[in-house]
Amino acid sequence: MTPATRYVVPLAVLVATAACAAIPPLHWGLWIALPLLVVTLWDFFQPRHTLRRNYPLIAHVRWWSEDLRPFVRSYFVESDLEGRPYNHDERALIYARAKNELDAHPMGTELDVYSDEYRWLGHSIVPNAEVPDRWRLDIGGPECSKPYSSALLNISAMSFGSLSARAIEALNKGAKMGDFAHDTGEGSISPYHRMHGGDLIWELGSGYFGCRDANGRFDPARFADQAQSDQVKMVEIKLSQGAKPGHGGMLPGAKVTPEIAETRGVPVGRDVISPPAHPEFSTPIELLEFTTKLRELSGGKPAGIKLCVGQPHEILALCKAMLKTGITPDFIVVDGAEGGTGAAPLELTNSVGMPLREGLIWVRNALVGTGLKHKVRIGASGKVHSGAGMAELFGLGADWCNAARAFMFALGCVQSMQCHTGKCPTGVATQVPWRQRGLVVDDKAERVASFQRHTLHALREIVVAMGLESPWQITPMDMRERLNSARADPVDRIYPFIAEGALLEGPEGTPLARHWAMASANTFRRVG
Repeated sequence: MTPATRYVVPLAVLVATAACAAIPPLHWGLWIALPLLVVTLWDFFQPRHTLRRNYPLIAHVRWWSEDLRPFVRSYFVESDLEGRPYNHDERALIYARAKNELDAHPMGTELDVYSDEYRWLGHSIVPNAEVPDRWRLDIGGPECSKPYSSALLNISAMSFGSLSARAIEALNKGAKMGDFAHDTGEGSISPYHRMHGGDLIWELGSGYFGCRDANGRFDPARFADQAQSDQVKMVEIKLSQGAKPGHGGMLPGAKVTPEIAETRGVPVGRDVISPPAHPEFSTPIELLEFTTKLRELSGGKPAGIKLCVGQPHEILALCKAMLKTGITPDFIVVDGAEGGTGAAPLELTNSVGMPLREGLIWVRNALVGTGLKHKVRIGASGKVHSGAGMAELFGLGADWCNAARAFMFALGCVQSMQCHTGKCPTGVATQVPWRQRGLVVDDKAERVASFQRHTLHALREIVVAMGLESPWQITPMDMRERLNSARADPVDRIYPFIAEGALLEGPEGTPLARHWAMASANTFRRVG
């Protein structure tokens, strides 16, 4: 655009304004021309934006285009398999199951079965139609006086404050209807978690919201008061999460409403800092002792940890601490780097943390290799949305799965990517009352329960097709993955899966040997 042509539009606005003012039949046009003229003049003289100063009025087209770009791309440009983080087919499957609609797909797979986007589970010539309609998982070792019988798919951690009050209420009511659990996220237990009585997993982050003292440290009495509620079934220590592993966070004071302040136990209107690390422990043994403390204070309920795997030797250090002390957490939830529902720094989201498959295999190998797997249940969380995805995770070592964004879709989320702005158009991830109005709790709770039920039914169909008795019988050998268009190998030929007790009998002969040598029960730092 030349120096002369860049002023064509502003001059046209000026001429149009003058014409409308001078010709009585065109006076009505001043309602359009005058505002445009004001914007043009403001752009020309304002000092902050170069494009607006050099290209008055025209430059606004750029911002309009950027605002519309995600929606134009999603609705008109992307194919059914291109969208991210969830493509159209994945979202359509969740919506159909949430609404109790037909979830079948016509004309065969759209995947290129000779590319690395295709992997498959091996079915049997003799399917087993005699499997149960559903399975439950007992979580809690001998130290638990109140073990929990868990569903195989539960709602992953999403805090009140990150999600709206109505979204939390609908999720919990859906969990109650479907007899599965609802993780509170680190924002503590809000009144909306309590309204319908759905099972809760109380997640404790480094800010100890809901059980902190005036200095932000853990308050045992406040914790016990809430944790002993019949609605709280398990307690989870969040060490890290997939979207922002190793990162604390700050809730700006402007977002700390009286409701959120009361839920979290913080002052109204003041910035709330969550430190990157927990102040109550700093070594593997101290972490296990803190887990034991939470189990006792809760009245004997299962207590475990959640993490995104980062430094592999730290998982082995934790296992060495279990062997040394005899203390084991009741469960470990492995969160993948692909997880995440709210806002996180882009560098952490894109560049830090181990993806779920690798992280799950690592935790599985650590526990199996040290002979501890029978004492510690493994949960898997990270882009879980289908029965096939669950079956794969069971084959890699998971005992149950958690899902977050899939349940957001069940609530009506349209992946507008506005979670971090407070402008969520569907009322799921916002605190703005009028934006929440469209989310009808009773209707969305039905959808939450329906999605979970149909997804577990899909898992059962896969177990039937594979001729197995339960999803825990799926092995890495039952799954195949493409290396290239001409070769596909069983997963246990691609990733290492070590034998029971291998780290105790001869760690130097395992793929974990280097990390095992770096691990110590007394520190998370590398040794040797």
